[in-house]
Amino acid sequence: MEEEATKNARTGSRNNGLVVAMCLSFVIGMSAMCAAAVPLYRLFCQVTGYNGTTQRVEQVSNLILDRRIQVSFDANVAPGLPWGFKPLQSSVSPKIGETIEVKFQIENKSDKTERGQAIFNVSPLEAGVYFNKVQCFCFNETDLAPGEKRDMSVVFYVDPEIAKAVETKTINALTLSYTYYPREGAKPVASNDGAVKPAEKKL
Repeated sequence: MEEEATKNARTGSRNNGLVVAMCLSFVIGMSAMCAAAVPLYRLFCQVTGYNGTTQRVEQVSNLILDRRIQVSFDANVAPGLPWGFKPLQSSVSPKIGETIEVKFQIENKSDKTERGQAIFNVSPLEAGVYFNKVQCFCFNETDLAPGEKRDMSVVFYVDPEIAKAVETKTINALTLSYTYYPREGAKPVASNDGAVKPAEKKL
C-alpha cells in the first residue's frame, strides 16, 4: 500500500514538473515572438507600404509625368524630448516622378545633449507605398548638443505608378508626417568651439 502511494506520489511529481516545464516553454516562446513582432511588423510595412509607411530606395525615377502632386509636411515631437522641430517649407508641388529635396529644422532647447529619431508616415495611407525616399534624416538617430540647431534634408519622389493604381490614381495631395521620439544613450557632441562635451546621464 505504502509502495503504491509512493509510486503515485512520484508520478504526480513528474507530471507537475512536466506541466511547469511546458508552461515555462510557452512563456519563453511567447516572449520571443513578442520581441520579434516589432521588427517583423516594420519590415512588413516597409515592403507593403501598410499604415502609410514610405519606401526607401537608392535610385531616382527615370519617368516624370506631366502632372503635379502637392506634398505637405507635418512635424511633431513626442513628450520627453525637449526639441523644436519644423519644416522649412509647408508644402511643395513636384511633378510625379520628379526627385526633390526639402529641409526640416531641429533645435535642442535643453542644456544637455539629447538623442532622438524621427518616425514617419504618409497620408492617405494607401499612397505610402508610392512615396520613395532616396535620402532622409529619419534613417538614423540624431544627437544634438545643448542649444544646437540643425537643418536636415529629405530627398524623395512620388512613384509614377501612383497614377495607375485604382485606389490612388485620383489622389492629388499627400502629407508627409514626422514625429521625433527620444532615444537613450546620447553620444558626446562637439560644441560650437570644437570642444567635445560628454553627454549627461538621465536620472
